[in-house]
Amino acid sequence: MAEAGESSSRRERLLPLFREARASALLITALPNVRYLSGFTGSNGALLLTGDRALLFTDPRYESQASQESDCEVKIAKGALMKDLSKWIRRLRIRSLAFEQNRISFEDHQQLREHAEGVHLKALSGAVEQLRMIKSNAEIATIKTSVQVNSAAFEQAFRHFKPSMTELDLAAEIEYRMRRLGAERAAFETIVAAGARSALPHARATELPIQPDQLLLVDMGANVAGYSSDMTRTHAVGKLGPKVRRMYRAVLESQLAAVDAVKPGVSCTNVDRTAREVLRGFGLEKLFVHSTGHGLGLEIHERPRVGRKERTKLEAGMVITIEPGVYQEGIGGVRIEDTVVVTPHGCEVLTPTRKELVVL
Repeated sequence: MAEAGESSSRRERLLPLFREARASALLITALPNVRYLSGFTGSNGALLLTGDRALLFTDPRYESQASQESDCEVKIAKGALMKDLSKWIRRLRIRSLAFEQNRISFEDHQQLREHAEGVHLKALSGAVEQLRMIKSNAEIATIKTSVQVNSAAFEQAFRHFKPSMTELDLAAEIEYRMRRLGAERAAFETIVAAGARSALPHARATELPIQPDQLLLVDMGANVAGYSSDMTRTHAVGKLGPKVRRMYRAVLESQLAAVDAVKPGVSCTNVDRTAREVLRGFGLEKLFVHSTGHGLGLEIHERPRVGRKERTKLEAGMVITIEPGVYQEGIGGVRIEDTVVVTPHGCEVLTPTRKELVVL
């Protein structure tokens, strides 16, 4: 697993961030962040960090699992997690506690206020997510495996493709192949959209049959050892008219230009602008309705966002997607997406699947 042996050093790197907030301890409640800092993969957990201790709280279902996966002190809650955790806050004489402002439920926040009475609560936003933007070599290796599984599942599924299949048939075939190749699960619900429905950027697969002479858009991701991959390809089922082929050429040129712009020191805004400028040259920029990409890792959407307002500068070790798209209502949509890692001198496209138009 990518987390093995790294949790302790990650916690060390986090300490200065919550000390800046003048808090004597930090509460982590977002499960991806709990996993990142402790190695624990269960569905119920919270992490309490002080200057010299790391306490992992979970319920009795995960007692053995938590001890096996994590190097933290494991505490098993006998009741509500926040109630038991609050006892430890008092026991450790914590006077100020930073918590994840955007990653805690209303109920947990209320229980914390009730049971940790007298403790000064300080909202902290994005501290762990900031650390997670830069992947370690082990994380990148795991993401590469996830990408390979994803691409292989795509290729295998299309060997069994028939025009009579429904969108749901193809989505099921893809996700079955992912599992057979070693994925824990799909990273998100696989998008399969044919014909005019491909103009819906986040269409859900339906029982509609895939008809000839139309576009077929597939957006899919595998989750391997907790790490996600993401890829979109658009194929032609039979013949396409010149207008649709021009759309495809525009998106392909936009995607290639944006990938070429990815390098350390370049802002996410500039990468997004590069993709849009190519589409503007084709007169299609207004049909591009989302950002050019996003970070990914333990979650399918992470920082940084590769969009118009994201001024974060790319750094080596960041893993992002590049996915421009054009969507014409009543005709269809084209999107091409790769998973890309920023390297010291540029970038490496991890997705091996061909991007030139495939005619089925």
